[in-house]
Amino acid sequence: MFLLIAGITTGIILIQGAKSFRLGATSAATPKDVRVSNTNDSGFSISWITDAPSRGFVKFGESQNSLNETALAATDKLSTAHSISLTNLQPSKNYFFKINSEGSDFDSNAIPWSAETAPTIGLPDSAIIISGKVQSAGGIPVSGAVVYAQIQSASALSSTTSSDGSWLITLSLARATPKLAAYAQITNQTVVDIFVQAGADGIASAKIRVGSANPTPTITLGETKDFTNLETAGENGNIPEATLELPENATASSKFAVEQATALAGTSIVTLESHDEGEVITTTTPAFFGEGPPGVTITITVESEPIIKTVKVSASGGWNYAVGSELPLGTHKITISWRDVQGILRTLTRTFIVQAAEGAAFEATPSGTLTPSPKPTPTPTPLASPFASPVPIPDSGILTPTIIMFILGIGLIVLSAFVLTVLI
Repeated sequence: MFLLIAGITTGIILIQGAKSFRLGATSAATPKDVRVSNTNDSGFSISWITDAPSRGFVKFGESQNSLNETALAATDKLSTAHSISLTNLQPSKNYFFKINSEGSDFDSNAIPWSAETAPTIGLPDSAIIISGKVQSAGGIPVSGAVVYAQIQSASALSSTTSSDGSWLITLSLARATPKLAAYAQITNQTVVDIFVQAGADGIASAKIRVGSANPTPTITLGETKDFTNLETAGENGNIPEATLELPENATASSKFAVEQATALAGTSIVTLESHDEGEVITTTTPAFFGEGPPGVTITITVESEPIIKTVKVSASGGWNYAVGSELPLGTHKITISWRDVQGILRTLTRTFIVQAAEGAAFEATPSGTLTPSPKPTPTPTPLASPFASPVPIPDSGILTPTIIMFILGIGLIVLSAFVLTVLI
């Protein structure tokens, strides 16, 4: 009887310990600050943070009770900041979704979150790009952080930082709220609110005008900056012309003259700043940008199926181009050609790899309607996540039940022997 009581007590302690461990793990993996951004007519991005590094994916569908589609992250690395894009959706349609984090499903108080895709309106007339870098308080580049950009009366856009902390958002893809049926009106004086969510590494925020946001000054985690007083470009992308007044006593013999502005040193070469050779990107509609001699016309060719576009370097020495149609997954090549001051044809070629249709990195569109909740409700899933560590299945059974049954058997034998002795 003593052995029987001891076995039952030990079993209760082990069961309670297992429950406590599971609850602790689930709490650390609970999605927080769930946001929807980058909404277009065929998809949107979902982002969230967790207290501990984790892996996750999104279950979605057209009905609350039928979330039979899955969207995976572009990488299976552990992280506290997460962003996943849903693609190939239907325009102007409401979709429901749950977030699976480390093997458990999370929703909004037992109801899936929802977001609606935008109507189809084609592409904007021009590309307006903002960019920058994110670093830690110690000056170390922060990779994998989610950068949100929002202007007044338009929904949010987002991007994720690369290994060197850089980010880029095509702001011209922002749509006017609430119907998302037209692109937002943007000028170089438009103020952009930038918010950086790096999960456990911290947050940061900044304000800047569009005309001075490419690039934006480096944003440091833990800081709040106001860059709206920086000099901006003119409404057509050019720096406003300066007014020069001669002194009242100036004469023709004073040799006072003003020479026409020339290209900056080293700008006889056109550069491509947005992509390194062989870089892996997570969007099917990438945007490219670089520098060059002001006024020079460059020809951009994107292959496999050739897409040819001619753009002109602005007076400030920058150029940009956003691909208007989706590129297939795989390896592609971009060739930039121009003629230098001697009339010699110059070319610059780089390859890049489209790994997944992840629009957050270089494709930004407005957000859908999010049904928020401050307290997500975990719903444990019997099946393990594709990224979460599965529960090991013993090859030859579990030993604990055998030991318990053995103890029970010994107790019964002792009890039977005692009863027989009394009866005899």
